[in-house]
Amino acid sequence: MTDFHRALHSLRVWDTELPAFDPAGAPPEPLPLFHHWFTAAVEAGQTEPHTLSLATVDEDGRPDVRTVMLHDADARGWHFASHATSAKGRQLAARPEAALGFYWPVQGRQVRIRGHVTLGTPEEAYEDLHARSTGALASALVGRQSEVLDSPETLAEASAKAWLRAQEEPDADAPTWTLYIVEPTEVEFFQGDGQRRHRRLRYHRTNGTWTRELLWP
Repeated sequence: MTDFHRALHSLRVWDTELPAFDPAGAPPEPLPLFHHWFTAAVEAGQTEPHTLSLATVDEDGRPDVRTVMLHDADARGWHFASHATSAKGRQLAARPEAALGFYWPVQGRQVRIRGHVTLGTPEEAYEDLHARSTGALASALVGRQSEVLDSPETLAEASAKAWLRAQEEPDADAPTWTLYIVEPTEVEFFQGDGQRRHRRLRYHRTNGTWTRELLWP
């Protein structure tokens, strides 16, 4: 057995007491439950609970996935941001559908979201960018996300120039920075159980109305 397999087989899942979840008491719409679970994850000490997996499809219909940050979750949907010129930006321009996945192992919880993707306004994108750190602004000013890089030195030079500009011009704009909003049609809440009697509650929206259903684990 290799070191990899020994390490893999040594791992255990949820070696802690997990919270209870009674789907019968869930709200009629998914957003309040998401807010509750997110806050609970923060209070439980979950590392970076605002990170999520974002799945899109390319021009050939092949799935693509990466980790991004949640910027908001409101009545319009789940918000994240990126450059419109990035791989994900180009994929969303061609096929504006996405799936999101949150995993909070400290409580054995997952949230999965699927829906149509719309764009925030340029003003919202600007406000989103400038609500973040100087480093985030500098990174956005570098741009060229997903393009081929010839060397780390080229990146270091571009990053240094962007940091200087971000410090000297804190109101500088990155025109391709775009706010994306996933308008959910399905939201699933998964609560792990030590006896593998997991609870799965799926919300499905049709014509603006949410319905709920339980799923087998």
